[in-house]
Amino acid sequence: MQKILGYMRKAIQEYNLISDGDRICVGISGGKDSLVMLRGLALLKSFIGINYDIVGLTIDPRFNGTDGDYSAVSEFCAECNTEYHIVSTHIGEIVFDVRKEPNPCSLCSRMRRGAIHNAAAELGCNKIALGHNYDDVIETFIMNLFTEGRIGCFSPASYMEDKNIHIIRPLVLAPERAIKKAVMKNNFPVVKSLCQADGHTNRQQTKDFIAEMERKNHGFKNRIFGAMQRADIDGWGIK
Repeated sequence: MQKILGYMRKAIQEYNLISDGDRICVGISGGKDSLVMLRGLALLKSFIGINYDIVGLTIDPRFNGTDGDYSAVSEFCAECNTEYHIVSTHIGEIVFDVRKEPNPCSLCSRMRRGAIHNAAAELGCNKIALGHNYDDVIETFIMNLFTEGRIGCFSPASYMEDKNIHIIRPLVLAPERAIKKAVMKNNFPVVKSLCQADGHTNRQQTKDFIAEMERKNHGFKNRIFGAMQRADIDGWGIK
């Protein structure tokens, strides 16, 4: 976890993600990114010099109409001395059974965001931490460019005025390969996604494209990210 903590500390400092007195809702899907982020935020509290609290939150979409098994995540949060909550929803049913979305990720993402925003407000949190990593940044930029014909990405930090809550992404400087290594080395209890579309999405196709470009032209991802920083696209410029 040492490298991960370095990436997280750098992101927190460069993008001013966390301040004294913050109560942060950590979105936990059960995947590798969210578990690493939770452990990182729990460890950083002891030495980063910022006084903050964290609360773990899982939005259960109930794919296939059944409750997800997050017992391992609950135990993991207990190991991290972190309060943990699960919110049960009908997102899976609405996306796949009612709406029968041919491209379900967009609607699912919007519904998950709404659910986590509401739950975080009820838990008295002023910030929500999401587990997007360095590779997610590049993928989202490429997807927006090729699919929507626009230059843009999510931001390292943003403000939801209607909810009076800030969205932060402490893992955005951590490469996916480093996160995978931390999960394997520390045996984190990753929960397999039950989503029917898992592995067959536009994001997966983009991930495969970027991997191929990186193989052909090493440094492709770093150059994309560097361009985003130099142009200060959506707040990615170094402050």
